[in-house]
Amino acid sequence: MAPSVRLSPAARSLFDEPLAISVQGLGPRQQVTLRTSLRDETGELFQACARYQAGADGELDLARCPALPGGSFSGLEPMGLLWAFQPQKPFRRLVKRDVQSPFLLQLEVFEGHGEPPGQLLAKAQHERAFLRDGVRRVPVREGRIRATLFLPPGEDAFPGIIDIHGYAGGFFEHRASLLANHGFATLALAYYQYEDLPQEPTELHLEYFEEAVNYMLQHPQVKGPGVGLLGYSKGADLSLAMATFLKNITAVASLSGTVANTIIPLRYKDKTIPALPMDEQRVKVTDSNILDFSDILTDPFQPPGNQSRIPLEKAEAQFLFIVGQDDHIIKSEYHATEACKLLQAQGKENFQILSYPGTGHCIDPPFFPLYPIGKHPIFDKWAVLGGELKAYSKAQVRVWPQIQAFFNKNL
Repeated sequence: MAPSVRLSPAARSLFDEPLAISVQGLGPRQQVTLRTSLRDETGELFQACARYQAGADGELDLARCPALPGGSFSGLEPMGLLWAFQPQKPFRRLVKRDVQSPFLLQLEVFEGHGEPPGQLLAKAQHERAFLRDGVRRVPVREGRIRATLFLPPGEDAFPGIIDIHGYAGGFFEHRASLLANHGFATLALAYYQYEDLPQEPTELHLEYFEEAVNYMLQHPQVKGPGVGLLGYSKGADLSLAMATFLKNITAVASLSGTVANTIIPLRYKDKTIPALPMDEQRVKVTDSNILDFSDILTDPFQPPGNQSRIPLEKAEAQFLFIVGQDDHIIKSEYHATEACKLLQAQGKENFQILSYPGTGHCIDPPFFPLYPIGKHPIFDKWAVLGGELKAYSKAQVRVWPQIQAFFNKNL
């Protein structure tokens, strides 16, 4: 019997779903190397490999067989061949631009543990999709809003979430599309450097975000009376400001954020919150000449930084702060802890912190590979984002259902 790869689900799975991988028809205790490959939409190649030994019956089940040392990871890691992807070119991030088409995953089985790999014994391919059958993707161009609404299958009303990304410009739909698969009407909202939105805004206006809230609440398939916000990095502090100054925000999940307005002044009606000051003298240079910006933000709990702090204690929403203990862009754990102390001092209990060791600034849905070094959004230089491969992969898998449970409970 020739070796063959067995995948479950067989042909297609959602990107945030586990994929069971096994190889059948090998020799007893045969040594093999498994390699996965995936190209993003720009053609960039990402790969992971692991060394295994089949069982006495010639079966290799990644849920039961630990990977041996020498590959991208070792130990019992059934999904390691997906979360351990490394870009062929350094510092490239795996990004999904068009969520309507799946990523195509290639899996190959090679003889032995050699470098380069031995003879090809078996191969398979598999689609990793972002939209479940029946999920609708609706471009939104209402008033000033530039967004995409993802609606779960059916005609019911669903809990509504607005997803706001960080200060990278452009538009990202991967997180919103995956959330819609889990039963949420999710609006991926752009706010600059997209279509006719300002390319280089000198200030942001909360009224724009208020329009998005009103759009969601008026939609027949969004279950009121409030909406949830999921904000990452700059999107997190925008979400906290929305919950503080706008009506009908019921729940906010803050991913790797501050509790102060950052980067650019934020206006609402006649009030302006200045950007939190930065001290570029406090940039550190690592051994590999990558910059570490973790100390440059002024403390928003002390003068003069307190001018930029968002007065969260005025908000009625429930807050979930999700932070990585190895975040080198924002001291997000410190920000969340101090904010919760302030809320507690006001007699409030509307907060929870999820803190993850070995996790950096980027916290994506499950099985996106670690992105530990990237371009700083303000200084446009290579920066340490933080994170350690195995710890980060475990944090992703834990965070994702917690986010969904938080919104299900509070919306």
